[in-house]
Amino acid sequence: MHSPTNTLRTLSTAAIMLAVAGALPSISRAGGLALYEIGSPDVGAASAGFAARAGDPSTVFSNPAGLTLLPGTQVMLGIQPMYGQVTFSVEQTTNTGGNGENAIGFIPGGSMFLSHQLDDHWSIGFGVCSYFGLAENYDDDWAGRYYIQNASLVGLSLLPSVAYRVNDQLSLGAGLNAMMASFSTDVAVNNLTPGMSDGQLHLEDSCWGFGANLGVLYQFDKGTRLGVTYLSPVDLSFDAETKFYNLGPGLSGLLERRDLQSVQLDMTVPQMVMASIYHELDDQWAIMGNVGWQQWSQFGEVEVSVTSANPKSLTTSLDYQDTWHGAFGVQYKPEPQWKFTTGLAYDSSMIKDENRTVTLPVDAAWRWGIGTQYELSKAVTLGLAYELIYFGDMSVNQQGGPLRGSISGTYDSAMFHVVALSLNWKM
Repeated sequence: MHSPTNTLRTLSTAAIMLAVAGALPSISRAGGLALYEIGSPDVGAASAGFAARAGDPSTVFSNPAGLTLLPGTQVMLGIQPMYGQVTFSVEQTTNTGGNGENAIGFIPGGSMFLSHQLDDHWSIGFGVCSYFGLAENYDDDWAGRYYIQNASLVGLSLLPSVAYRVNDQLSLGAGLNAMMASFSTDVAVNNLTPGMSDGQLHLEDSCWGFGANLGVLYQFDKGTRLGVTYLSPVDLSFDAETKFYNLGPGLSGLLERRDLQSVQLDMTVPQMVMASIYHELDDQWAIMGNVGWQQWSQFGEVEVSVTSANPKSLTTSLDYQDTWHGAFGVQYKPEPQWKFTTGLAYDSSMIKDENRTVTLPVDAAWRWGIGTQYELSKAVTLGLAYELIYFGDMSVNQQGGPLRGSISGTYDSAMFHVVALSLNWKM
């Protein structure tokens, strides 16, 4: 028979592990936390031709080898507001509370890229963008509050890059991916005391991680090119101080005696490989396509440590799976100063239906994009693009034990709306 002290110890450990569940926010990309959308004109083609278009300085991220195709010095600024419609409908729950309202809502975003041609062979570039992470914000008293109330996980990448033109056909590129990452989460704690309101656990930290961005671009002729880009893994290590509020006397006393100071959370931003083709059919029409892979099974192995008087460490398997991506797009230039694009893309899911949670409600997704660019002058080009990312209905059935309870329901017609405004200035 378990003693009261052992029972409270079990509850305190469970409360700490709630932080791990809340530390990983929801969807950003179809099948994961990584975006193709970085405020560039690629949004208008659902990122078809991602590693082969190289039409502006955002190629610093999509394929640094494409810098050799950009003459002189160019600067691109991007503004990218997003709106996520991700609303949960509770079917059954052991907890009181409602649906939590829309967990995503409006998210601002932006980017900046610079390219500079040094000579006929060498080019350099620099970029600032965020391709990893998103945030959730449910109502504090919703039925799933013991799993998550709100959370954010965001990575901002600094991308110094260099490219070398080997000959008229082949270019090589490489860049550093210096990612400044931050995360925070709030999770309700069930005090299990009749008549007492919930407690709360808050975690917050930031860190740096480093990786590489490599690219190859091969031009078969002036209007046909093949691009391959590789984005390496980035290891992130968060060490967040545990902050508990409004805990019941038994649980609060045990936590104080055990001196549970922080949670260390180590994760890996997955590596990605993308191969793209761009082909001009004539002076007006071009077609583009992608095939890609991302290693989300690597992100699913999370190393967790609880810093305390009695340290504990474990590896949590989130049962994620690698994802595949495919895209096809069309470009049309009715006049030299106008360019129109559209594209369709598909990404497989990083998780099976039976493993989906309210903390990470991800699924396979379709993308459809449409956009236009207008050459205001020889120096300035303006871009406007829209993209719909559609996840459909996502069911959840979670069993969380006595502290968290159980919850089941559906995210109905989950989707994102993305708008990208860009300005490219050729100095």
